[in-house]
Amino acid sequence: MASRQSLACYTLALLFAAAAVSAQLSTDFYDETCPDALDVIESAVRAAVSKESRMGASLLRLHFHDCFVNGCDGSVLLDDAPGFSGEKTAQPNKNSLRGFEVIDDIKAQLEDACEKTVSCADILAVAARDSVVALGGPTWDVELGRRDGTTASLDDANNDLPAPTLDLADLIKAFSKKGLSATDMIALSGGHTIGQARCVNFRGRLYNETTSLDASLASSLKPRCPSATGNGDDNTSPLDPSTSYVFDNFYYKNLLRNKGLLHSDQQLFSGGSADAQTKAYASDMAGFFDDFRDAMVKMGGIGVVTGSGGQVRVNCRKAN
Repeated sequence: MASRQSLACYTLALLFAAAAVSAQLSTDFYDETCPDALDVIESAVRAAVSKESRMGASLLRLHFHDCFVNGCDGSVLLDDAPGFSGEKTAQPNKNSLRGFEVIDDIKAQLEDACEKTVSCADILAVAARDSVVALGGPTWDVELGRRDGTTASLDDANNDLPAPTLDLADLIKAFSKKGLSATDMIALSGGHTIGQARCVNFRGRLYNETTSLDASLASSLKPRCPSATGNGDDNTSPLDPSTSYVFDNFYYKNLLRNKGLLHSDQQLFSGGSADAQTKAYASDMAGFFDDFRDAMVKMGGIGVVTGSGGQVRVNCRKAN
């Protein structure tokens, strides 16, 4: 009996501890310490997206790539430093991640407004939301209070970020490792309704999966993505060729017509367990938006450091 009571007390203690950590993230975290923070971020993001529509997808991707490697701690923004190789040169990020200068600009404005207050990790989370909204997508309340990490890991970035060559089972597994369900994975994949992919990431699908790729799309892609490795590797094509700069549900509509640019995209409609949800999103944009916003909040809580942990970096590119 005593052992059962001890186990129950221990379990309750863990639950209360988890709740306490979660409670440290709040939507009004900066209301007193930096009341203009969200306005500053929104204004800068809208200006950046207005200047270059593609930037919206780039800022959304920065948040995703940050959270999937050692949690949402702003580590993706760190330059290499003595003692570690950062995430920027990892295979999924090299010559691919963009938007660092936009984050630098936002951080500089926030340091002027309220010194050493708003973390780089929180800037990424809010900028991702504001980018989606700027391109016509849903809004959500971003939970805030993340602290910044002081180190980064090249190896973790190479290992933890889902590759564009993954099959459905491996996609589900990769997201599950981060506490995200298959439903979350399919909804978050809808972020590909905006943005571009490099030729090197879809060449295999273009030339080796001809029976599962729409022929007209394949023909339009080949001039920008030749079959020879190293030839046009960094040339880009839209992940959603229908409405490249509008956050909508055409990504899923495209999958129903075998127009997924990446192998991992088309896996969401390939005769497997993801088909029903993908088909539902293709006909119900509101349903997709609801699930996307829920999944973004959930992803934004991966491995966060709060309270006295970490730091608020003055320069997002280096530890204080």
